[in-house]
Amino acid sequence: MKGILKIYHPDETLKYHIQSTYCKAVYSNTKHLLEVEIITNDSLDHVDDDSLQYHFPQIALNISDFPVEDEELHGKSFTVTDDVDEEYTAVDLFDDEDAYLSNNKLSFLKDADGELELFWEGNIDDFYTGSSDSIPFKLKCNFKQDEILVDED
Repeated sequence: MKGILKIYHPDETLKYHIQSTYCKAVYSNTKHLLEVEIITNDSLDHVDDDSLQYHFPQIALNISDFPVEDEELHGKSFTVTDDVDEEYTAVDLFDDEDAYLSNNKLSFLKDADGELELFWEGNIDDFYTGSSDSIPFKLKCNFKQDEILVDED
């Protein structure tokens, strides 16, 4: 498993399993820019039938063009805040609803196998009930490359 996203809604904790992850500090025009994409899978096998999560089975969280010092992410922490001039974060609910992220804190470490891990905490708009309050979330995932097996003829 790549990881898990937990959204701590007041009515229930919503759990999303991570399907795919992407992370890179790219060098562009004399700056390093952080790119992160986390996509959950749409499986609801672990979810109760009356859960709020049934309305939103899949989520994608993104950070793009966020300036960082260099390409080394291990051992670093970042606070990512959108401002008037730049939006670094985005959420795709795979629906017509909109949501925004705030108070994003990212920490990068390496696990026992030497794979890069991301710990991401923040707040997301309450797109479940439409309340004006944002709700906290925590995400933990790794960026271990999937092994692709090709059968030989």
